Amino acid sequence: MAKYFDVHPDNPQPRTISQIAASIRDDALIAYPTDSCYALGCRLGSREGIDRIRSIRKLDDRHHFTLVCRDFAQLGRFARIDNDVFRAVKASTPGSYTFILPATKEVPRMLQHPKKKTVGVRIPEHVVTQALLAELGEPLLSSTLLLPDEDEPMTQGWEIKDRLDHVVDAVVDSGECGTEPTTVIDFSDGEAEIVRRGAGDVSRFE
Repeated sequence: MAKYFDVHPDNPQPRTISQIAASIRDDALIAYPTDSCYALGCRLGSREGIDRIRSIRKLDDRHHFTLVCRDFAQLGRFARIDNDVFRAVKASTPGSYTFILPATKEVPRMLQHPKKKTVGVRIPEHVVTQALLAELGEPLLSSTLLLPDEDEPMTQGWEIKDRLDHVVDAVVDSGECGTEPTTVIDFSDGEAEIVRRGAGDVSRFE
C-alpha cells in the first residue's frame, strides 16, 4: 500500500518533504506533481525503479527517461551543452520542457539511449518539486505518469493512490496539476527538433 503525502502547494512542509526524500533514498518509487503533469520518480541509480516504471507504463528500452534537475548547474553535470544550445535551453528553464542532449559520464549507462548516448533533462517550475529536489540533493529519475492505452495523464493525487496503490510506494499530492506532459525538444544533433508538443510553447524552436 502506497504512503500518501499531502503537501501544501505554496509552502511545502519541511518535515514531509524530508520524509519523501528519505523514502526515495531507500529506493521508493513515487508519483509526484510537476508543472506539466504527474510523473513517476525514483532515485537516480535505481535499476529496480527503472524496471518498475517500464512495467507500469509498458515502455521499451528506447524510451528516454528524464532527469528532473533542481537548477541549471545540476543539469550541466549530466548533459553536454554547446553555446548555441545553452542559450536556447537557458531561456526556457525552469519550465514545461524536456531537452534531449548528449549524456555526460555522470549519467548511468542504463539511463542513456542505447544508440545515441543521450538523456532527457528538465528543470521544473513547481514549488513542491523544487523543494523535494533541494532536499534530495540530486536529480529525480522520472517519466510522465501516462498509463498504457490512455490519452491523458491522471491529475488527482487521490485517483493515483486509488489506481496505483500496489505498484508505487508513495503518492505526493499538492493539488491538481496540468494534464499536458512537457514539450520535448531534441538537441542531440545541435539543432532543435520538436519531438513532442506539450505544455511548453514550441514557437521559439520552430
